[in-house]
Parts: sequence; C-alpha cells; structure tokens
Amino acid sequence: MMTMQLFYSPGSPFARKVRVLARERGLLDVLQETALSPHDDAPELLAANPLGKVPALRTRDTTLFDSPLICEYLDMLGGSPRLVPPDGPARIAALRAQALGDGLMDAAVASVLELRRPEAMQSTHWLRRWRAVIERGVTTLAHEAPPSGFGIGAISIVCALAYLDFRFPDIAWRAGQPSLAAWLDDVSARESMAATRPTA
Repeated sequence: MMTMQLFYSPGSPFARKVRVLARERGLLDVLQETALSPHDDAPELLAANPLGKVPALRTRDTTLFDSPLICEYLDMLGGSPRLVPPDGPARIAALRAQALGDGLMDAAVASVLELRRPEAMQSTHWLRRWRAVIERGVTTLAHEAPPSGFGIGAISIVCALAYLDFRFPDIAWRAGQPSLAAWLDDVSARESMAATRPTA
C-alpha cells in the first residue's frame, strides 16, 4: 500500500478527527504525519491544499482536504467494518452526527481565532453567536443518545467536546451535562484518543 502524508496542527480538532480515524483503521504504517501551523503558509501545505487549511492529505495520485473527505478516503483503505457506513440509514445517522460535531468545532475554532485578535477589534456579536451555537449543540448532544460504537459520528463529537475542554474550560458544559461528560471520558480512554490529545 502507498505511503501518504498528512499535514496537521496539533491543536486542530478537525485534524485530530482524521488522526483518530487513521489509528482506528490501522493505517499508521502507510501514513506520515507532518505537524505544522497553517498560519505560516508553509509551501508544502499550500501545495497540498490551496485553501491553506489543515488537515490536508497527500496521496500518490492527488491531494485531499476537508476532514470529512479525508476520513471517507482513509476509511475505504481499511478492512471491515467501516467507520463511515457506506449506505442506508446508518450512513445518514453517522453523517448527521459528524455534521453536528463539525459544526461545534467550526464555532469553537472561529471563537479561538476571534479572541486572538486585539481586544478592540474583536466582534462581540460573532462571539455571542458562536457561544450560542456551542451551547445549543451541546444541549442537543445531551438530549440524544450518543452514537453507538466508535464510528465517524462519535469521533467527530468526541473531538469537538474535547476541544471545548481544551480551549474553553470557562464554558463548563460538563456541570450541566454529566452523562455526556461521562461518555466523553469513557471514549477518551481509547488509545487513538490518548495518542492525539491537543498540545498547542
């Protein structure tokens, strides 16, 4: 099997989602992980993703970007059972859960970037809207049963909630959602999660 190169940032929850899936699928022997900052516009990242974002995957034949696409591609390389169901209601449920997790990550990452701007330039309007998105998303997760197993939906949700713990401990979502917090702690003990904890 060919060797691929994954560009990622250690703090990116989207890149973590891909790295978790790669470990769950046993692909580390054909996947070279290269850590970098997307803010540096590294030439190798821009060559792999003209949008300048992580994660980005270079294969023998092409480059792929956007975490759902990369996860779908990597999942096809492993054996059965797939972490992204190929069809039917199970696929729709998994993709819906992934979309919810990704949406939480979108709002959280946007908030982080906004808070890094000089305080006088920060938009309180957007920070409030993103916080509301996060709160509604967490509430929705708490009222729905967690995805069964550890497929793409669960991976996305876990990476999103762990990112909130990492970047926004002040949100304190765990206090109001103890069952969801317990589920997160349980699945976070997996080797793939422990090996990809954010560091920056």
